[in-house]
Amino acid sequence: MKKEADFKEEYVTLSGIEHYLLHYQTKPENPVLLFIHGGPGQSESMMAYVVEEYEKRNYNIVYYDQRGAGKTYLRNKKEKPDTEILKKDLLEIVLYLKKVYQKEKIGILGHSWGSVLGSMFALEHPEHTLCYIGCGQVVNLMENERVGYLKLKNAIEKSGNKKDQKMLLKIGEYPVDYFDMQVYKKMGMVRKLQGKYDLAMSVDKGMIKILMKSPIMGMRDILPFLTGIMVNMQVMSDLMAFDLRQKGVDYQVPVYYVLGEKDQQTPVELGRKYFDEIKAPVKDMYLIKNAGHCPMLDNTADYRNAICEIAKKL
Repeated sequence: MKKEADFKEEYVTLSGIEHYLLHYQTKPENPVLLFIHGGPGQSESMMAYVVEEYEKRNYNIVYYDQRGAGKTYLRNKKEKPDTEILKKDLLEIVLYLKKVYQKEKIGILGHSWGSVLGSMFALEHPEHTLCYIGCGQVVNLMENERVGYLKLKNAIEKSGNKKDQKMLLKIGEYPVDYFDMQVYKKMGMVRKLQGKYDLAMSVDKGMIKILMKSPIMGMRDILPFLTGIMVNMQVMSDLMAFDLRQKGVDYQVPVYYVLGEKDQQTPVELGRKYFDEIKAPVKDMYLIKNAGHCPMLDNTADYRNAICEIAKKL
C-alpha cells in the first residue's frame, strides 16, 4: 500500500471561502473524477485512503469537503449552506480542476447526498462533465424513506424482537414531509435499526477504526461529524422536497450507476427504475455484490473494478 506520497492536500479559495481538496493522482493523461460526498455535511475524504490507495488505479480523483462539512467547515464555521450555494461551489471547483489538470471536462462521482448535487450538475452543465457516476443514488428522498421504512418494519416483525417493535412505536409516523431536529432524531433511530438489520450504513467499530487510521484525520476533524446536520439544516430541508425525476432524464453525457445490491438506505430498486428511464449517449449499471449504501467500503475490490472499468471507457 502506498503511503503519504500517494495523495496531495490543499485549500483553495473559491466562492469566497477556503475549500479543502484531497488529490489522488496518477498519470496526467488519465481522466479526472471529482468525488462528491454524502450527508449532507458528512465528509468522506477521511476514508478515501481505503479506496484509492492501490496500484492499478487508472484515473485521477479529487475528494473535496463541501461547505459545512469536514475540513472546509473547520476553516469556515459560520457558513450554513443551502443547496444553491453548494451548486455554485461545485461549479467553481470543477472549473478550478479543469484548469489545474488541463482537462476539457471532469468526471462527476456523487455518493448519496452527493448524487443529488452530481446529477443536477451533469444535467445542467454537460459542457464541463466528462461523465456522471451515481453511487447510493438518491431519486426521491421521501420515497426512499417510505420504501426503506416498510422493509425495516417487515424485518422487525419477522424477527419477533419486542424491543425493536417498541422502538418503532416510539418513532411513530415516519417519514414526514418536513425536517427539524425531532425528525432528525427519528431518522437517527430508523438508521440505527436499519443498520442492525443490514438495511443501511452502520457507524460501527469498523467504521471508527477506518477513520482513526486515516492519514489525514486529526482530533479537530471529529467536530464536523458531530455538528454536520445542525450546520446543514437548510440543505436537509431542501433534500426532503427533492425529486430527481422532475429534473429530467435526458443526459448529454455518459451515465454510470455503481449501486450496492443490498442498499435499502437509498433503495436500489428505485435507483434502477430511474436509471431505466435515463436517455444518455452511453449508460451502464454496476451492481456491487454483498454491498449496501457504501459499496466502496462494503466491497472495495468490486467497487474499484467498476470505477477502473468506467475510467477505461473514458
